[in-house]
Amino acid sequence: MTAPQTDTHSPLLVTSAFDSGNIVVEAIDGATATLSIRKDNESEFFQWFHFRAAAPAGTRLTLRITGLAGSAYPDGWPNYHACVSEDRERWGRAPSRYEPGVDGGTLTIEHRLESDAAWFAYFAPYSQERHHDLIAQAAACDGVTLRQLGTSLDGRPIDCLELGRGDKPVWLIARQHPGESMAEWWMEGALDMLTDTTNAHARGLLAACRFYIVPNMNPDGSFRGHLRTNTKGVNLNREWHEPSLERSPEVLCVRNRMDETGVAFAMDVHGDEAIPAVFLAGFEGIPSIKDDQLALFRRYRDTLAIRTPDFQTRLGYPEARPGKANLSMATAQIAERYGAVAMTLEMPFKDNDDLPDAEQGWSPERSMQLARDCLATLAEMVGDI
Repeated sequence: MTAPQTDTHSPLLVTSAFDSGNIVVEAIDGATATLSIRKDNESEFFQWFHFRAAAPAGTRLTLRITGLAGSAYPDGWPNYHACVSEDRERWGRAPSRYEPGVDGGTLTIEHRLESDAAWFAYFAPYSQERHHDLIAQAAACDGVTLRQLGTSLDGRPIDCLELGRGDKPVWLIARQHPGESMAEWWMEGALDMLTDTTNAHARGLLAACRFYIVPNMNPDGSFRGHLRTNTKGVNLNREWHEPSLERSPEVLCVRNRMDETGVAFAMDVHGDEAIPAVFLAGFEGIPSIKDDQLALFRRYRDTLAIRTPDFQTRLGYPEARPGKANLSMATAQIAERYGAVAMTLEMPFKDNDDLPDAEQGWSPERSMQLARDCLATLAEMVGDI
């Protein structure tokens, strides 16, 4: 919750009492606010912020988010610019600077209001209402079945959209880490393409595959304004080896459905705080790895790099050594358990340094286009999976 305002005579009011909101007001002095970020419930993780700043149009705001050296990923703050919107439709970037030695690490955001309020966020939010709209609109399309796989700890549905007439089971999952909202923007782009009857790549994929799409694995954390965990402070992407109803029913119900369907291809969609690029992580260290399985992953990765300049292969995570994969993580567990070609897709919170956009940085629009490119790449090689 947002702390009470400390200066009731200030023209500036800051609140985060809404879906995915997260900020603590430490002090307000005129048009300058000193703020901090609330930790995920029952967890030490914090990095996601989302709040509204209201003041008369023309006000030049200075918003100081402090204590960031102790955040989950302090390397995410240098060269980062906060997302801002005054209409909550188009999200741009506000000039921001990070000073690690000031007040425990401080991000200072500068913005001149064009209207009487602006919303600031770590990345463009994807709300629960938009999620339900996405589910409803996709489920209304011909050939799409909505299946509720289970419920979260707070009782929210874990929705899975199923479509396609083929025999190759393809799973797409997103937002295990709720603050990585670019992942659900990616899902919107994927569903938009797959339900477009005029798209030739989509028609081919639907003829060859049966898709199982979970746009939001962690609706509780999303609503609560968490960065990385569910209601109980559990990182869902460390639960895949042994999910439970008590800690991680979100993973349990999805993995149970995967056991029923099998998995040929899987993509787990995420965002990375520090690396200013789009990249894939694979399953190199799983015990049962097969040469053809790994070759298909590398072929997919390299083909995607040819298809879109928004994707690259130079930057990314180190590969696990043989036999050292972390089987508590979705990609490794899915590749090991089902023999699937599985991968983790990472998009930046900052920008793609190869193709920088000073106005928006990495954005919802680029996330949605990347989804279309990912699916078109799959269409090129689906016959071999």
